[in-house]
Amino acid sequence: MSTGDSSPLRLAVTGAAGRMGREVLDAAVDREDVVVVLAVNRSETEPIAGVAIDPAAEFADRLGDADPDAVVDFTGPASTLEYADACAEADVALVTGTTGFSEDGLATLRETASSVPLLKAANFSRGIAALRRAVREAVTALPGYDIEVTETHHNGKRDAPSGTAHTILEDIEDVRSDLSPADRVHGREGDAPRESAEIGVHARRAGDIIGEHEVLLADNHETVELTHRSGDRGVFAAGALDAAVWLAGRDAGWYTFDDVIDES
Repeated sequence: MSTGDSSPLRLAVTGAAGRMGREVLDAAVDREDVVVVLAVNRSETEPIAGVAIDPAAEFADRLGDADPDAVVDFTGPASTLEYADACAEADVALVTGTTGFSEDGLATLRETASSVPLLKAANFSRGIAALRRAVREAVTALPGYDIEVTETHHNGKRDAPSGTAHTILEDIEDVRSDLSPADRVHGREGDAPRESAEIGVHARRAGDIIGEHEVLLADNHETVELTHRSGDRGVFAAGALDAAVWLAGRDAGWYTFDDVIDES
């Protein structure tokens, strides 16, 4: 893995023709601190943002030739684990925004982090990072308040609730000792009065909505609503590239986007 403070990050991108892969390539060509040396996709694809796209099946072999400092991955759980294994073999840092992993998949990913620096985040928006901190503070300041979490995404999103919503729920449960994943209630139907110790969780899918997350707290004749709306996927691409630049050259280990935010 070749790194240097004065030279641009040598970047590889997986899932290059996907929604986020395209955004990452578009964002990378506009940055002076990043140069794309490898991009792969599972189906044959014309160049994107002037970058030639190689077959995903050749990823492991091409890593040695391209010599990237870091890989940015937005694909699917199975693909990400394959790419992570290749990164471990080639000693290349990995940044992934893939969500929807099983517990076994996450365990495998964490095992990879014992060999190379690996940064996983459900969301690379600095606004979401700020929202999560505000949610933790609000939940701490309003003990016992009812909490509802709602997320809305485009009609093609597979996992529900979103990875970001899961992260927000974990934040809430970390600061509310009376709540746990077992207390999550996903939607309501029929005779379903609200219990005092529960978190309502709602996932909506419609149109081309990029991403919206809302946390509602209510009690004591008052409500607090904390909301984040994404207007462009470029926000996530920029954050992922910031993470890659930050991660390259670090010690092997498990990192989060909060680490990037805290240091910058």
